[in-house]
Amino acid sequence: MSQHKVVLLLGSNIGNQKNNIDMALTKISEASSILKKSEYLTSEPVEFVSSNIFCNIAVIISTHLSPIQLLDYVKKIEIEMGRLTDSTISKVYTDRIIDIDIVKYGELKFLSERLEIPHNKHLFEREFSKILLKDFI
Repeated sequence: MSQHKVVLLLGSNIGNQKNNIDMALTKISEASSILKKSEYLTSEPVEFVSSNIFCNIAVIISTHLSPIQLLDYVKKIEIEMGRLTDSTISKVYTDRIIDIDIVKYGELKFLSERLEIPHNKHLFEREFSKILLKDFI
């Protein structure tokens, strides 16, 4: 099986945010290798109003999973950790215990109802993402 370099962004704004991110990274490392991590960054919520500040991190992983397999895997982690709503389905952003986004998957360009690679909002629109990704892209 070939390995693919993938850039993920993780965020949390409920409970112990850093702990939530670290728990998600541990679960991710059960199926992939974590090659590089950014510093943690706190940021205001984007595209919705909340009094809860986000903690975010970017990581590069090496994985044998296909894009859809990886999406299913990270969505499973989100549900296991207690995430109740998926903004891709609901079209509404809310507070979340964990959010895991696939930003880049090698040089692949992919678009489906469930997944867009590269994740252009993170690459070009969201300031916190651009800060986290500056050394990754």
